Amino acid sequence: MPLALYALTAGAFGIGVTEFVIMGLLLEVGADLGVSIASAGLLISGYALGVVVGAPVLTVLTARWPRKTVLLALMAIFIAGNAACALAPGYGFLMAARVATALAHGTFFGVGSVVATGLVPSDRKASAIAVMFTGLTVANILGVPLGTWIGQHLGWRATFAAVTLVGLAAFTVIAALVPRDRAAPEAGDWRTDLAAILQAPVLLGLATTVLGYAGVFAVFTYIAPLLTRISGFQPAAVSPVLLVFGVGLIAGNLVGGRFADRNLLATVFGTLAALALVLAAMTWGFQAPVAAVLLTGLLGAAGFATVAPLQVWVLSRAAGASQSLASSFNIAAFNLGNALGAWAGGAVIEHGPGLGFVPLVAALFPATAIAVAALAARPSRPFVAGRGAGSTPHAG
Repeated sequence: MPLALYALTAGAFGIGVTEFVIMGLLLEVGADLGVSIASAGLLISGYALGVVVGAPVLTVLTARWPRKTVLLALMAIFIAGNAACALAPGYGFLMAARVATALAHGTFFGVGSVVATGLVPSDRKASAIAVMFTGLTVANILGVPLGTWIGQHLGWRATFAAVTLVGLAAFTVIAALVPRDRAAPEAGDWRTDLAAILQAPVLLGLATTVLGYAGVFAVFTYIAPLLTRISGFQPAAVSPVLLVFGVGLIAGNLVGGRFADRNLLATVFGTLAALALVLAAMTWGFQAPVAAVLLTGLLGAAGFATVAPLQVWVLSRAAGASQSLASSFNIAAFNLGNALGAWAGGAVIEHGPGLGFVPLVAALFPATAIAVAALAARPSRPFVAGRGAGSTPHAG
C-alpha cells in the first residue's frame, strides 16, 4: 500500500477520536457546563446530524475542487472545530462547534475513499478503503481511551486541544504525501448526480448500510451497562473489555476488505449474516463473563467487517453519479445507522423487554439488511426513485 494511503489513515484517526471520545467525557462536560447527562449526550446526536447533513452538502459544494484540496480544506475545518470545542464558553457554543466539526467527517471519508481506491490497482480497492478506515478503528483502541484519560485528569478541554494537534499533524502528512489529482475534478451537474443516486439500486444499497450499522450501535451504545448489569463486570473492567472490541474492529476491517476484493457480493451477505448471528448470540452469551468478552471482540470484528464491502458496493451501484457524492452519502448512511441503533436500543430498555434483550432486537437490523441487499442485488428493477438513468446491473 502506498504511503499516501496512510496519510488518509492519519486523518481518519483524528476524526474517529473526535466522534467517539465525547462518550467517555459526558460526566465531565455536564458538570463543567452545568447541564444534565442527557443534555451532554445530545452532543453525540448533534455530531451525527452534522455528518448526515454535511456529507452530501460539502461534497456538492467542493465537487469541482481537486480532491487533495478538498481533503486539506476538510482537515482545516476539523482543526478549527476542535479548537472551538476546547475554547467553548458554554453548552450552546460547544454544540455548534461539534456540529461544525462533524461537517467535515462524511465528506472526508467519502472523498478519501475515492482517493484511496485511485491509489491502488482495481483488485485492491476494498483493501485500500479498509486501510484508511483502520484509522477509525485505532482511534477506538488508542485515541479514545487516551483522550478520556486526558479529559479526566486535565479537563475535557485538554482533550479537544490534543485532538486539535492531531488534526494539525494529519494536515501536514496529507499535504506532504497525498499526490495531486491525476485527472480533472468532477464537473458534473449535482442535480444529475443526485438523480443517479436516487435510483432504487443505490437507495437500497444505502438502506443496507443504515440497517447493518444500526445493529452494531444498538448494542455498542449500551455496552457498558450490558457488561456491568448483565455480565457482572465491575465498572473498572469495562475499558479492558472494550480493548478486545477494538482489536476485533481492526481484524474485521482488514479481513472484510480482503474478502471483498475477492468476491464483493458474497462478502456483503456473509458479513451481515455474521453480524446478525453474533448479536443474537450475545443475548444468551452475555450471561457468562468469559463468553461476554469473546462476543464483544466478535461484535467489533463482525461490525467493521461490513464497512469496506458496503462502501465499495454502494460505489459500484452508483453508475452515472459522482463517486465522491455516492461515497459521502454512504458515510452519512453509516451515521444514520448509528443514530437509529442508539434510539432503538434505548427504546428497548425504556419501553420494551429491557436491557438484556437489546442484542436480540439489534440482530433484527442486519437480518433485515440481508433481505434489502438481496432485493438490491437483483439484476434489474422496474422501479426508479427520482429521475435518471435506468437501474444498473448488479455488481459483485
